[in-house]
Amino acid sequence: MKFIRQALIGLTLLVLTIAAKADEGMWLPFLLEQLNEKQMKALGMKISAKDIYNINKGSLKDAIVSFGGFCTGEVISSQGLVLTNHHCGFDAIQNHSTLDHNYIQDGFWARNRSEELPNEKLFVTFIIRIDDVTKEVMNGVSPDMKETDRQSQIDKNIAALRKSSKKESYQDNFVRSFYEGNQYYLFVTETYKDVRLVGAPPSSIGNFGKDTDNWMWPRHTGDFSMFRIYAGKDGKPAEYSPENIPYVPKKSLSISLDGTVANDFTMVFGFPGRTTEYLHSSAVEQIMNVNDPAKIAIREKALHIINGYMRQDEQLRIMYAAKYAGIENSYKKWQGEVLGLNNSNALDKKRKQEAEFQKRVDARAEWKEKYGTLLGDLDALYKEFKPYGLARDYYTEVVSKIEMFTIAAQLNLLVTSYDRDGEKGYQGRLAAVQNNLKDFFAEFSPTVDKKVFEELMDLYVKEQHPEKPNGDIHQLTEQLYKWELLDKTAAEALLKKDPATVVGILRSSLVVQLYNDLQKNYATKTQAKLTELQNKINQKQRTYMQAQMEVFKEKTFYPDANSTLRVTYGKVNGYAPRDAVSFDYYTYLDGVLEKYKPGDYEFDVPAKLRELNKSKDFGPYGKNGKMPVCFLASNHTTGGNSGSPALDAYGNLVGLNFDRVWEGTMSDINYDPAICRNIMVDIRYILFIVDKYAGASNLIAEMKLVHPKAKTR
Repeated sequence: MKFIRQALIGLTLLVLTIAAKADEGMWLPFLLEQLNEKQMKALGMKISAKDIYNINKGSLKDAIVSFGGFCTGEVISSQGLVLTNHHCGFDAIQNHSTLDHNYIQDGFWARNRSEELPNEKLFVTFIIRIDDVTKEVMNGVSPDMKETDRQSQIDKNIAALRKSSKKESYQDNFVRSFYEGNQYYLFVTETYKDVRLVGAPPSSIGNFGKDTDNWMWPRHTGDFSMFRIYAGKDGKPAEYSPENIPYVPKKSLSISLDGTVANDFTMVFGFPGRTTEYLHSSAVEQIMNVNDPAKIAIREKALHIINGYMRQDEQLRIMYAAKYAGIENSYKKWQGEVLGLNNSNALDKKRKQEAEFQKRVDARAEWKEKYGTLLGDLDALYKEFKPYGLARDYYTEVVSKIEMFTIAAQLNLLVTSYDRDGEKGYQGRLAAVQNNLKDFFAEFSPTVDKKVFEELMDLYVKEQHPEKPNGDIHQLTEQLYKWELLDKTAAEALLKKDPATVVGILRSSLVVQLYNDLQKNYATKTQAKLTELQNKINQKQRTYMQAQMEVFKEKTFYPDANSTLRVTYGKVNGYAPRDAVSFDYYTYLDGVLEKYKPGDYEFDVPAKLRELNKSKDFGPYGKNGKMPVCFLASNHTTGGNSGSPALDAYGNLVGLNFDRVWEGTMSDINYDPAICRNIMVDIRYILFIVDKYAGASNLIAEMKLVHPKAKTR
């Protein structure tokens, strides 16, 4: 009996291990039939892999778009209506907002097509097909090539391949590397550049909880916005024109009104940005103990300053809202990442896996010859890389947060163009610089930036250049921020002068000189060595990736995210992040009212929403007298998955992905099925806000609403 009981325990642990691994992975959709379909169906999926990805007829992939190149969106009507997150559409919402028409505060809803607002530079991209082109890309590449020569040959092959690849005249293509450069795939795309704002809730709904709730659970944020894709009269991609017509998609998503329950199958389709799941333990250790803490400290200072000004001035709050959110998002994510890596014992897991790898390699002569010293070589390279990686993070974080340097960088482009190609080069660059500065000045305050400069430069000098006298940073700040080109009118007036005069003025500018000195110092003392070491690491990491796939034959490897179309799948469930704490998988509108603080920057609730909850006027979207708001599942997501559709077992839209739980943000490096959860807005809450709160029934009328669970009753 004891033996049988132990065997059953062992079998149970094996099943649990397999189930846990089932939640992990960001899979290429065209390989699902080969690699994942059987497992997905075992987890509860009712459709086929061909329903997800098919190049011969409309499939789910044809409803998914890369939104602006930084988020995901999905088509939810036959008239090109696109759903994405509020924070993904925030820049467009902000650009259309003024003190008189504050769409951030009040929301925006187009009641007809003529009220929809165009957005310069915003685009959406569809994936038409994906091809394996590894053989063509690797033609002429040999293992003994230098890294630079290898990349040069690959670049030539990719350029030729892109030129010869079959596509329509209005389509484009690109090639991406996978598995650390061991495989390559070509993506054929269609990009639509006329994308108009259709609807957005007020930030008190779309960004409810703001900084406090960001990355946290329980969550009560209606993080969504709506846009519409327009095409030329032929239905093909076209630049903005009042004559354009709504895009008719090959596929639009049906929307489920049935909601989800525990253990329901879910699938997220989108464009995850970047993960590094196969790093050496030395790299993970540096991220935990060196790089993340440094970046957190820098952003904490910047956020404290900007937040102080935003709370004092409504105009500054509008101007800096998007920038602040962007800075805060990574700041809090890195905090959670460090916490999660520590709590999940990520480093120990990596080291145990590496020990097993080394054991298997040493036991086989051919592997030992190829891979015997690989782990040691990577460890040595990362140790050498450590101080340069820290210097890189200090430089990029500090310089990017000081907006005076953004002006200097733009204007300095005119100087370098003039030096290279004379007046012709200057004039060729001028229009782009003028346009960039026009956009920049619309969201810039010298007063705010002055304080940011003083605090961050003081930190930068102390941490990265302790050998230099710190001097009087305050005095330097006062001197620099007298620069007349911090004023939009003065900058525009300067650029109307003749090129020689402009270049002469810029050369003598103390700000431009400081920017160039910082840039030159970084390029010579840090970047050059970083590039050298990174090339060596890339080569070793590519070999390590190949070796892992060869040595661990029992494992199916998914490629790291690289902003290409992926599918991830899991189940609806809660989690227990720490001792005596357990979270359910759903939140409700009652929870919004529990957090309500009248007039608060983060937790105010619109009067109409309070009234709807009080009267329980939820329409067909509520459940058992309650209004669902957000839910959790174990889908493996990351940045770029913002706005991704959460789909049920039948491929219907049940939610909108917008975040991860704080304790699980380390999933980019170490996915742990016990605590890694993605957060989604329930689609019924979105419909409730559009219909009952905003009264935008014109939008509801476009959508196909279904009850898929009726099929199983």
